[in-house]
Amino acid sequence: MAIVLTLAAALSSAQIPTATAQASTAVDTSGATQPRVDIKELPVPPTVPQDGVCTHPTGCVSADWGGIGTPGPARNSKYVFLGITYAGAPESGPASIYTGPQVLVVRTDGGTFPNGEAWKCVTCGVSFGPEIETSQFTYPPANELPDRKRVLVGNGILSCGPDGAEYAVTDSRCTATNTRIAPIYWNDKPLFKPDSSGINNGREWRLSPDGVHLVWDVLDYAALSEIPYVGRIAYDKQNSRYELTGVSVLANSSAAYQPLVVEDGNQLRFNNAGMVGEPRGFTADGRATLGIQSVNSDSMDAWATDLATGASQPVTRDAHYTDPMAMSPDGKWLLAEEVRGSGRLDFLSGMPGIPALTAHGGTAPYVAGIRNEGNRRYFSPWLVDPKTGNGFQINAGSDRNWNAAADPAWLADSTAVVYTENLACGANPTPHRCADSTEPGGRNSRLMIARFPDFKPNAPVTPAQVSDKTWGVPYDPDATPQAAKPIPAGTYTLRGKTQGSATVRITNNSAGTQPLSVAVDYRNYSDDGTNIINGTEKVERTANTALGCTPGTASALACLTWTEDLTLSGRHTGTKRTGPDGFTLGPSVMLRNDFQAVGTLTTTIDGTTYTQPANGH
Repeated sequence: MAIVLTLAAALSSAQIPTATAQASTAVDTSGATQPRVDIKELPVPPTVPQDGVCTHPTGCVSADWGGIGTPGPARNSKYVFLGITYAGAPESGPASIYTGPQVLVVRTDGGTFPNGEAWKCVTCGVSFGPEIETSQFTYPPANELPDRKRVLVGNGILSCGPDGAEYAVTDSRCTATNTRIAPIYWNDKPLFKPDSSGINNGREWRLSPDGVHLVWDVLDYAALSEIPYVGRIAYDKQNSRYELTGVSVLANSSAAYQPLVVEDGNQLRFNNAGMVGEPRGFTADGRATLGIQSVNSDSMDAWATDLATGASQPVTRDAHYTDPMAMSPDGKWLLAEEVRGSGRLDFLSGMPGIPALTAHGGTAPYVAGIRNEGNRRYFSPWLVDPKTGNGFQINAGSDRNWNAAADPAWLADSTAVVYTENLACGANPTPHRCADSTEPGGRNSRLMIARFPDFKPNAPVTPAQVSDKTWGVPYDPDATPQAAKPIPAGTYTLRGKTQGSATVRITNNSAGTQPLSVAVDYRNYSDDGTNIINGTEKVERTANTALGCTPGTASALACLTWTEDLTLSGRHTGTKRTGPDGFTLGPSVMLRNDFQAVGTLTTTIDGTTYTQPANGH
């Protein structure tokens, strides 16, 4: 969930969406040539039997939703790392170590380890201190460091072998008895461990390809505050741990890094800078972070933001929502798990050509919250050209009850990508039931590999030498990061890049610290010359007792009401309209992914109508 301002950018005619093979999306993008895709499952431990007793000598994976967790990249294309949850282990004996969240290394080439299996557990039976949070073994993704002798696992770094002569984790000499995990500290506390207020000391960390820098964020649900950070990992030999040093806050209150700025008195301009939001990783060379913000209205896309300059470039278009993503090691492709193609967000995100003006009113967390429905995550894997945003769903036409889950991981030679899928129904408590799993043992997770036969093996991009000095501000543990002030209340004009204009009226709270409403009147507005917008829209913070928002509710957890009456013409035709009382979402959609709305919002594109989900779905 990204709680940030958002930014609009123009679509060229080559990027105008077209229909997919998997129906129920209003708009889509495709490249000129789609490479071939061959998708298969990778081997994992057997599923724990229904009686809950595992007799397999190297353990059984839980059958539950999410039992197979997040894959992570290795530096050799024969392998990939994988977080899983073991279940049913005996209380004693050699097999007792195969229990709970763990990290595996899995063969991708059909080979086996000396144990006769295609996998080897690298954390099972390993002794480590209480600072290590094992719940984080399954997510965020494990990641091998460039020396191929250390692996980021959970909130620590694993190594094995005698000190100074470490072995690769795939080496048969690497065993549980000679393996250790050193914790990562920040602010003199282990990464992730919550403080007395319950706020985590960092979450959602991702390792740079340089193996030196880490990006993460701190999320305060109560205040709906999400702050991104980047720092250097340095080993503290005296304390046998790693420290995050040279830390920067990847946010800057200067106007130069705000997505929307005022010029010449009352002219608005979108500004491609500082678009991190929630950090999701790095580009292949490590020069830029990946994050999520809006390109078009009510759609959350991926952005690359240069660590030195803060300049941002969108790398997906019209994803509706995306946050799990990974750049191929050769830098040529992005595998983004997008909601586009599912039909989930078309009623809100489906109309192209609308600039992200209402995002200034705080729509991002509400849009983000709609993406899930209980255990159903409406993600599918999309292969995207990061230079253009053109892409296609690599598993179009597959069983839509299997949803992509968490981050994908590329093979080191950039010829294939690995991702996990979860079954959204069957044994899981979702409103929409479907057939139970036919996977081995009836498990509700599976590990997929998508190979691209047209891709030639490529060496990874050489990581850049990245300075600890960034476009953000140096981290001060004694100071709260300074928030940017919203656009002052008033009436402004935004001119379309190719034609037309929009009149924007902004109302703020009495302190001038938070927008209360953003109202827009479009007159033949177009940024791309092919999608022309006319009409009005507005978002405002409101009280609604039915949704738990009363006048006394904290402003960060207010209800948000959309009022839409827009018409699309040009290459596509359509409308985006709310009912007479608008369309209101409450905080449950942000805090629990529980869709509860009052009123209606309907979008029609080229004769196809898209409506909102039913409440509770």
